[in-house]
Amino acid sequence: MDYVLKTTNLCKQYKQFKALDGLTMQVPKGSIYGFVGRNGAGKTTLIRLVCGLQIPTDGELELYGVPHSDEKIAQSRRRIGAVIETPALYLDMTAEDNLKQQYRVLGLPDFAGIPDLLKLVGLGDTGKKKARQFSLGMRQRLGIAVALCGDPDFLVLDEPINGLDPEGIVEIRELILKLNREKKITVLISSHILDELSRLATHYGFINEGRMIREMSAEELDAACRKCMRLTVTDTAALARVLDDMQLEYKIIDDQHADLYASPVITDLALALKNENCTITAVEEHDESLESFFLSLIGGGEHV
Repeated sequence: MDYVLKTTNLCKQYKQFKALDGLTMQVPKGSIYGFVGRNGAGKTTLIRLVCGLQIPTDGELELYGVPHSDEKIAQSRRRIGAVIETPALYLDMTAEDNLKQQYRVLGLPDFAGIPDLLKLVGLGDTGKKKARQFSLGMRQRLGIAVALCGDPDFLVLDEPINGLDPEGIVEIRELILKLNREKKITVLISSHILDELSRLATHYGFINEGRMIREMSAEELDAACRKCMRLTVTDTAALARVLDDMQLEYKIIDDQHADLYASPVITDLALALKNENCTITAVEEHDESLESFFLSLIGGGEHV
């Protein structure tokens, strides 16, 4: 498998604080890689190292197979577009003028690609409207357009939907999917809005306290976040006895609820429970969320 980004035992230390502590990760070419971690876990630090805004203290970072210590890394970084934290925009300029300014910075020969780029991010009809009059979602899409000016094939987004309303979130999601599927752009997304990330990502990296806890594909995550039947019963102790006799896998949640990781014949189960003076009062499909899976990985209840 080809990897756009690889790190090996990557470290970044600020005086006594280790922001990254031996981080090893691999971002496959063509993926949408969800980078998941609590605030302060090291996500933004990693992104800054990838973009060359900071230098690692120790370990290795490779972009397109080029180590960060190689002088050719500058060429590899030309293939990256990034929006870190908030988009860097000229608020008194139109969307078109913002892109023209970025074209000048990059030394591009003409502005021929700007209309198509504005259309791609859904800002083709903003005309003379200044960026300061844009909604947060429009600014975020303009920031992504600025990041796309150099025609990158690797897009790095740090909390791209933070603070957006539901409509803005949907717009950014659809744009990211379009860039990945139609333009074949590899995307690294740092986000703490895990439910939304689960609608996008093809691969995940779970980071905690500067260390990679686990990397996995979306398919592996789906298998780990197993679907089950959430049973509501009058007596979970009786339910446990019956399920043990039937040799079915389950998890008791509390006195009335249990998750059953099997698909028994409900009538057979109900009859067996009746003999134990237990009644099923509700059955619903249930699966573990990305957020609960992440919390189970790091063993904590703090917000991510």
